[in-house]
Amino acid sequence: MSTPCYEFFCPVKIVAGTRSLEHIPHELANFAASRPLVITDQGVRKAGLVKYIEDAFNSSNINIVDIFDDVPPDSSTLLVTQIANLYRKLDCDSIIAIGGGSVIDTSKGVNILVSEGGDDVTAYSGVDSLKKPLKPFFVIPTTAGTGSEVTSVAVIADPIKNIKVVFTCSFLLPNVAILDPRMTQTLPPQITAATAMDALTHAIEAFTCMGKNPLSDSYATAAIHKISQNIINVMEKPDDEMGRLELAQASTMAGIAFSNSMVGLIHALGHSLGATCHIPHGICMNIFLPHALDYNLRHGENTLGEVLLPLAGAEAYANTPANQRPQAVIDYIHKLRDELHTRCQLPRSLEETGRVEQAQFAKIVELTVDDAALILNPIEVDREDAMTILKRAW
Repeated sequence: MSTPCYEFFCPVKIVAGTRSLEHIPHELANFAASRPLVITDQGVRKAGLVKYIEDAFNSSNINIVDIFDDVPPDSSTLLVTQIANLYRKLDCDSIIAIGGGSVIDTSKGVNILVSEGGDDVTAYSGVDSLKKPLKPFFVIPTTAGTGSEVTSVAVIADPIKNIKVVFTCSFLLPNVAILDPRMTQTLPPQITAATAMDALTHAIEAFTCMGKNPLSDSYATAAIHKISQNIINVMEKPDDEMGRLELAQASTMAGIAFSNSMVGLIHALGHSLGATCHIPHGICMNIFLPHALDYNLRHGENTLGEVLLPLAGAEAYANTPANQRPQAVIDYIHKLRDELHTRCQLPRSLEETGRVEQAQFAKIVELTVDDAALILNPIEVDREDAMTILKRAW
């Protein structure tokens, strides 16, 4: 399924490891930036994670101008305008995003406005609407799942039109992403599990969808291996720095992979469920992952069996006949989900969320078949197919 001609692009500098946050003043200086605005959320601030960044600047000549810490889980274009106005008022020259997907996407939107001008970020929506590099932008993820620190995409809600606006352009990519295990050690067990399953889904879809290529495959399989080797250990020992770092690196690798190969049916279903029922994205991925893989497999997808090697290891791969490996992958994922449910009640089904009604299935189906993620899914999906998957996931 690999395409004979492909593109692979990831210019983000990655600084990773214990105490890697101490490098951030140096990274700003490399871009002649000295007046950063920090953008984060209340949860990150209350967990004391911002203090690590503040401490890193204590021995430098760079001062944080201000800290905006009120980004909600589902940010909006109105908030982007508010933060951009603060940036301009304080004469900042760079942005440091500390948080998960909502904080990072909000920061990408702010960077559009402070670099391009104007008050309406939706004017720059769509594909490749930006024509020049933006202000220096640094990202410190506090979850190990979204991969937003290495993606050229932002999704921001427009509360006036009640839609989610998508921005896609290589200029949205951060200049530097810093992966420090201290930033994820305080994550609650269920969020740890959900974000890991989000990253696992990114990697598996990157490997099995039609945009795959040899370079994205290498990142995807490495991410799958790191997640399968570390997720349960981190659930048992939440303060395990090396385990946390491995999951953070896996999330970044999966982000690089799917940015260059795209995703498919699992994400189409997850986007639709999230928009309809306001369920966190990682939970959506955990629910749909085995069911969508099973659908693709039964209708002709032929690369899933190779996922068994990084997922379950060389012995399991060697002892499983080739024609049984795809089903072994799906069985492994079911067992992993059961283990995570036992440890932190991560929902495995739509019913277990307590937030979905079968009467909503028709709307979810309509959103799914119109979702752009289906374009590179290896198998075509119609309304009847999507409804069947939803019923199996119930």
